[in-house]
Amino acid sequence: MKPRLGIYEKALPAALDWPKRFEMAAGLAFDFIEISVDESPERQARLRWNRGQRLAFVADKINSGIDVPSMCLSAHRSHPFGSVNRDTRLKARELMLDALDFASHVGIRNIQLAGYDVYYESSSAQTREYFIEGINWAVAEAAKAQVMLSMEIMDTAFMSNISRWLDLERKVCSPWFCVYPDVGNLSAWQNDVPEELRKGIHKITAIHLKDTQPVSHASLGSSAMCHSGPAASILPRYFVRSRR
Repeated sequence: MKPRLGIYEKALPAALDWPKRFEMAAGLAFDFIEISVDESPERQARLRWNRGQRLAFVADKINSGIDVPSMCLSAHRSHPFGSVNRDTRLKARELMLDALDFASHVGIRNIQLAGYDVYYESSSAQTREYFIEGINWAVAEAAKAQVMLSMEIMDTAFMSNISRWLDLERKVCSPWFCVYPDVGNLSAWQNDVPEELRKGIHKITAIHLKDTQPVSHASLGSSAMCHSGPAASILPRYFVRSRR
């Protein structure tokens, strides 16, 4: 089976309805769309779609031939598991349960989690402890739903490479907890990208490809292209690099 190449929903015009999104993705020769549930109320409302709305979404998906196997659940940026505020942590769990319910109903098999203990708060030993507690809880709930949770490698130092994720994985230790590296973020932190990918190769569910610039004080370094350089030796195992 050849690797499949998908497109993130936010790369498509926001005004499109789902039939048009599927049509555009098919016209661009993508195999699937990754749905977004971010901080916006509009996208979070998807998690509370009723039975009719969910059936319509699944029908549109099947009729188009374009799959939706994964969700980017970035809503936890504003409601993180690591927050020192108890109500925020409870909201993080509510979002997680809603996402698992939605995913299991519409056929989403992989939920990408943001690798932030906190985003709008100051990180501390306490926030990291709360985060680990929350992730362990989330993975246990995901196992019940038989939906994979995969952590993104992020644009902050807390989860800036697969080595850091492996440290967390040892504290979670579940087949339902994997890693979803963003090659842009990996290269932006000047990691050895092929080596980092090899470290996590046994638990990588998908890879996000994009161009990036190295992190620097000026943030004006040269672009690190995914389709060339050392990363190219391992990326084809997960995604095709281009489609013309």
